Amino acid sequence: MNDLLRGEMVHLTADNPDVMAVQLFRWNQDTEWFRFLDTDPPRLFSEKKVKEFQEKELEKESSNELFFHIHTLEDDSLIGFVGLFDLFKHHGDSLVAIALGERDFWGKGYGTDAMKIMLRYAFYELNLRKVGLIVFEYNSRAIRSYEKIGFIPEGRIRGAILREGRRWDWLFMGLLREEWMGNQASRIGV
Repeated sequence: MNDLLRGEMVHLTADNPDVMAVQLFRWNQDTEWFRFLDTDPPRLFSEKKVKEFQEKELEKESSNELFFHIHTLEDDSLIGFVGLFDLFKHHGDSLVAIALGERDFWGKGYGTDAMKIMLRYAFYELNLRKVGLIVFEYNSRAIRSYEKIGFIPEGRIRGAILREGRRWDWLFMGLLREEWMGNQASRIGV
């Protein structure tokens, strides 16, 4: 494993907050993207406000979150972000979040590749016991990707989100270290 943060299609990096603010501003204009990302109704903020938010987040330097930006290997385009949050190192648990802001990269394996890198980092470098996530019931593309990686449904909060006059569930999924290690071993024929 030469580069821990490099996959088959993408690599993970840290980016300048100015660069990320421009991208987040642009991505936030896409209300469908925002609805996959957040339970709040989509809100439009100026590029200046997004940049200020980014800078405040960086100043916090929270020890319970680690975020990376997703770049393509092909041309180093910034296409999204992935990270661990609610990182409880003393328990060995964390939640993971991922978002691809560039629609041209949806449904083509880039998010799956980025998630695999993040899990490798979580289990090999941080020695976590479990990584969990929350996904909205209507995000079927993400659910399929998570299941393909090995995440297992663990529960749901019924009717937690109101979208377009309908109630949708929050789904909780998780992946244990030993499950990840077993999946990796089976992929290489061990």
